[in-house]
Amino acid sequence: MDLQMKKKMADTIRFLAADMVQKANSGHPGAALGLADIMVELSEVINITPHNPQFINRDRIVFSGGHATPLIYSMLYLWGYDISLDDLKNFRQLGSITPGHPEYGHTPGIEVTTGPLGQGVANAVGFAMAKKFMHKKFPEIDHKVWCLCGDGDLEEGISYEACSIAGSLGLEDLIIIYDSNNISIEGEVEPVFKDDIKKRFEAQNFRVLEMNGHDYEEISKTLKEALKSDGRPTLIIAKTIIARGAVGLEGSEKTHGAPLGEEVIKKSKIAAGFDPEKTFFVPDDVLVRFRCVKERGELLEKEWEKKARVDEIKAFFEKDFSKIKWPEFEEGASIATRKSNGEILNAIAKAIPSFLGGSADLAPSNNTWLKDEDKFPHGRNVQFGIREHAMAAINNAFAAYGFLPYAATFLVFSDYLRGALRIAALSSHKNYWIFTHDSIVVGEDGPTHQPVEHITSLRAIPNLYVFRPADANENVNCWKAALDIDAPVAFALSRQGLKNITPKNADVSRGAYLLRDGDEKLTLIASGSEVNLAMEVAEKLNARVVSVPCFELFDKQDSEFKKELLKGRVVAIEANRGFEWYKYADEVIGMETFGASGKGPEVYKHFGFDAETIANKIKGEK
Repeated sequence: MDLQMKKKMADTIRFLAADMVQKANSGHPGAALGLADIMVELSEVINITPHNPQFINRDRIVFSGGHATPLIYSMLYLWGYDISLDDLKNFRQLGSITPGHPEYGHTPGIEVTTGPLGQGVANAVGFAMAKKFMHKKFPEIDHKVWCLCGDGDLEEGISYEACSIAGSLGLEDLIIIYDSNNISIEGEVEPVFKDDIKKRFEAQNFRVLEMNGHDYEEISKTLKEALKSDGRPTLIIAKTIIARGAVGLEGSEKTHGAPLGEEVIKKSKIAAGFDPEKTFFVPDDVLVRFRCVKERGELLEKEWEKKARVDEIKAFFEKDFSKIKWPEFEEGASIATRKSNGEILNAIAKAIPSFLGGSADLAPSNNTWLKDEDKFPHGRNVQFGIREHAMAAINNAFAAYGFLPYAATFLVFSDYLRGALRIAALSSHKNYWIFTHDSIVVGEDGPTHQPVEHITSLRAIPNLYVFRPADANENVNCWKAALDIDAPVAFALSRQGLKNITPKNADVSRGAYLLRDGDEKLTLIASGSEVNLAMEVAEKLNARVVSVPCFELFDKQDSEFKKELLKGRVVAIEANRGFEWYKYADEVIGMETFGASGKGPEVYKHFGFDAETIANKIKGEK
């Protein structure tokens, strides 16, 4: 293919992107124009399957700079995904499949939701980890993982965390293309970003290649070199000019997040030999050339299926929950829910081959280690190191790849991964979040490690289901309900032992159930460790007790069900801020301050969480 044709292809990308942003009067054209030349050459080597976006052995491509959607959607259309020119014309419009940032499950060809910078880099690492694991089991799975990122992605700490894992694991099929244009919203990044990126990534065990992002021959040579594995992940530093080809605006931060303007676009089209009056124009010869990607993908799938163990691979990803042999726990025994959860995880793992995960260096405390399993990538025990945010984004990539994954840390550190957890909820990823040490009963570690606002904070995230089981038996029933939810699920689990007081067959599928009947003038509602406490209070007051292991499931029920459970005066008891309970409770007995350092039971009592104090408070006594 001659240089003239390549330039024509690149300019087609540029003007599609510019027209999209101009028509929407909103968006980010600069990155699209700057990366267009690279995308022409990438189209020659990438193995994707627009005809079948779910083909397991396709290359994964992640646009970590999710604001570059004008480029992303232009490429998806040109490559032959189920996206039309009309979809490009509806860019950023309500109800379109071309929203402002790419959304998983919303647009064909989008592998993962990106937007918050750095997330996509960590997602790409997760995809590469998934590929490495699968390649150990099925060598015929041999695809690559591509990621395009920019200065902003590499400034965010999550990218450093993730790339540290990638280098440590030797993810040789990960290729990150760094769009190094030295521009962000406020102008040149150099005043606040002086990192020697080459040395930084070499220190993280990356192979680092460099290229001129506008020299086709150099780009082609570098991409082909990157495809030759040397046992390390690869970073390609691509020196580019933001808004390349925009007459009068090349290299300007003004092109990052605003339309170029009709006059600039017309002048740019004239300079490139395009008709300035035509918008969303794709020359026939350009489209034919880009659609070769689709034809190549169709052939790739057919050839691969001839040699691959397709049925075995499909069976690996099947999730038949009826095969799980759930553990049983003795009535009256005192077991921490983090401990019973460990037994539950192992039971699930024995039945579901794609169930895997790990902790942010806390497996012994979180009880998340899978017995009889090796460490990743030879087995399903993933050691993430002390990298909560990267762990969470990797967990999302695992789910998008087809696994049933979990990630774990202390509840108080859910703050460290909240960005990725929010993306999980937005994307409806079916993954699991194990948060242990769920209350002030953590004790001696003090208020820095005692969560008080975190459960309330997690319950505020739409489409995240938070389970806080009262004991080991309820923990089993919570997992049974959780596995049927097509959305992320978080578990808040105790460090301390909790007496088994709930029925083995309790139905928690509606989020709440009557645990103790009593005088209908008073109903106590609680979750987790406070259910035991509520039962003690109820004995003193002859009250009804409703266990609410999942606020979100309960919230979705009809008013009749809620009225049947919540009778008379309703008092919520939870060692947490608990603002959400006011939706149903007349009063909330919760935490109003941070915790304190001391023996767990003493701290619990110090803040008024004992049966006598609560009973007196409810009766109006001091």
